[in-house]
Amino acid sequence: MGFLKKHRNDILLIAAVLVLSLGVWVYSLVTRQEGGYAEVAIDGKTVMELPLNVDTSVVLGDGAHRNTLVIENGRAHISEASCPDHVCIRQGEICYDGQTIVCLPNKLVVTIRGGSPAEIDAVSQ
Repeated sequence: MGFLKKHRNDILLIAAVLVLSLGVWVYSLVTRQEGGYAEVAIDGKTVMELPLNVDTSVVLGDGAHRNTLVIENGRAHISEASCPDHVCIRQGEICYDGQTIVCLPNKLVVTIRGGSPAEIDAVSQ
């Protein structure tokens, strides 16, 4: 009984943090949205936007810096990579708005965006 009296505030703080964490997790599950396209950036520059509703496979980069991006059934994943650690492959499939796959050695970032890809690449006046 002495232990509970002594650490009652610690237990209450831990319980509050757990309840708050559970609330944030449930909120993120309820509000997440399906993505419409995969935005591919290499070395900080967007090089292409691929719709998630069209199955495709694209080789990105060249030589020692290559990744293969596969889009199947509305999900995107990296199937092959030339990087030594293959973290990008182990990140798995992504399909929700805001999810990303990153390959640091190859400077590749694949981000899922909502809606559909932009029809117009640039506007001049």
